[in-house]
Amino acid sequence: MRNRLLPILTVILAILIIWHVFVVILNAPFVRDQAARAGEEITTAQVIEQTFNQERPVLPAPHQIIAELWDTTIDKPITSKRSLVYHAWITLSATLMGFGMGTALGILLAIAIVHNRAVDKSLMPWVIASQTIPIIAVAPMIIVVLNAIGISGLMPKALISTYLSFFPVVVGMVKGLRSPDAILIDLMRTYYASNTQTFWKLRMPAAMPYLFTSLKVAIAISLVGAIVGELPTGAVAGLGARLLSGSYYGQTVQIWAALFMAAGLAALLVAIVGLAHTAVLKRMGERA
Repeated sequence: MRNRLLPILTVILAILIIWHVFVVILNAPFVRDQAARAGEEITTAQVIEQTFNQERPVLPAPHQIIAELWDTTIDKPITSKRSLVYHAWITLSATLMGFGMGTALGILLAIAIVHNRAVDKSLMPWVIASQTIPIIAVAPMIIVVLNAIGISGLMPKALISTYLSFFPVVVGMVKGLRSPDAILIDLMRTYYASNTQTFWKLRMPAAMPYLFTSLKVAIAISLVGAIVGELPTGAVAGLGARLLSGSYYGQTVQIWAALFMAAGLAALLVAIVGLAHTAVLKRMGERA
C-alpha cells in the first residue's frame, strides 16, 4: 500500500508546489498595480500574502477552491441554486441519459458492423469521421434544431453526450466481438451453432473486457458532452451553467470549484463502471 501511495502523493505534492508558485506569479501584477495606484510601497512578503487572498484572482489558491467547494456543497442546501450538488445533479441526469443511449447505439452498431461486411465497409468510416467534427461546433446546431421542433430540457444535452460516447463503445465492441480466435469460431460451426448462439456463447463473453474498458471512456466523455451542451444554451442550472456564469462575472474561484466538482463526478462514475467491470468478470470466472 505504501509503495502505491508514495508516487501518487509525490505527484500531488509537486502539483501543489507548482500551483502555489504560479498563484504568486499570475496574481502579483494586480497586487503591485493596486499598490502603485494607492501610492503605497509594498514588500515582497506582502505581495505573496495578498496573492493568496484576492477576491477575483487570475489563478485561485487551492485553499480558496476548497473553501468554495465546502460552501457550495456542505453549507448550502442541495435544493439551493447556489449549491454545486444541485448543479451536479442536473448535469449528471443528462450524462446518464446520454451514456445509456450512446452505449445502446454503440453496441447495436458494433453488432451490425461485425456481422455484415457491407455495413462494416460503408458505416465504419462514417463513425470515425463523425468524431473529427469539433463538438463545440456541433452542440449549438443540435440545440437550435431540437428547440425549433419543441424539444428542450435534458434531451438536447443527452444527445450531445450520446454523440460523444457512442464512438468508444463502437470501437471497443467491434474489437471485442472480433477477438475470438478463428479456431473457436470453427469449433462453434462444428457444433452446428447458429450465428445467434455463437454471438451469445462466444463473441459476447469475449467482448466484455473490451466493452467495460470502452464504457470507462464513454462515461467520462458523456459528462464532457453534458457540460458542453449547457454552454451554448445559456442554461441556468448545471455545471456548465456555473462555468458560464463564473466567466461572465470574473468569478474564477467559482469556475475552478465547478471544474473540480466535474472532475470528482467523472472519477466517481468511472470508478462505478470499474466496480461493475470487476463484478461482471468475476461472475464470468475471469480476472478483471
